[in-house]
Amino acid sequence: MISEQIGLGLLRTYVAVCRQGSLSKVAAQTGRTQSALSMQMRRLEGLLERHLFQRTGRGVVPTTEGEIFLGYATRMLALGDEAAARLQQKELRGGVRIGLAEEVATAALPAALGRLHRAHPDIRLDVVVEHSMALGKLWGEDGLDIMLGPTSVVAADALATWTVALQWVCAPDHAPDPARLLDLVAFTAPCLWRRRMLEALAEAGREHRVTFTSQSVTALQAAVENGLGVGVLPPDSIRPGSMKLLKAGVPGPLAAQYGLFARDRRPPVVEAAIAVLREGLPAAPRP
Repeated sequence: MISEQIGLGLLRTYVAVCRQGSLSKVAAQTGRTQSALSMQMRRLEGLLERHLFQRTGRGVVPTTEGEIFLGYATRMLALGDEAAARLQQKELRGGVRIGLAEEVATAALPAALGRLHRAHPDIRLDVVVEHSMALGKLWGEDGLDIMLGPTSVVAADALATWTVALQWVCAPDHAPDPARLLDLVAFTAPCLWRRRMLEALAEAGREHRVTFTSQSVTALQAAVENGLGVGVLPPDSIRPGSMKLLKAGVPGPLAAQYGLFARDRRPPVVEAAIAVLREGLPAAPRP
């Protein structure tokens, strides 16, 4: 049977390539060569007799059939992790207060929290999804045990950091007029992404106005898709069919650094949450 030839290691590699969108990045993170990784993915496609990837200018993205298989692969890995955790780890009890920055609370992090909850059902999760500045305030008031947010909003050292690349995007039929104000779609102030976007435009001398604001990534995506203005989004929030990358008339791509923060004194229940959240980070953490 095909299922007997597809091990968890192959599934984990496939999921990593889909999330990173790059064979070279995954190869570097796992210490393998890109050619070996490419051969693994071709073997998987051969076993399934389906094309799972299509190449783009920025790397690879799953095909329609690849997205279907990604859903099954993610579920199989989660089930395997859950089984191992329940059998190998001691039962943990207690509460964990976790703060997630709204702009990076994508599917991977909630999925990681779901694995934690299934593995340790007696852990009480108190999860807050807020904009970055509000999270920084909560952290300063000792209202969180763990925070995933911009490194700029707290003075503490991060356990792990990663960089979020921000691309300028607009609707496929949107063509900004250089002679007119640039209409912007942005998070509600105060917001790190908004500040970076406005600072970059000011440095470039590009006149602009904010026409749509929201604290929801979903609302910003819809505003961009419907031509209300230009915005900045990370690669995993860009929908290729209804958005296009904008390169002319705007500054180059932007970036923001995020971190995983935790208190110095951590009980076992918090350590367990940190271990699971590390697995859901958008990129390999740097110690």
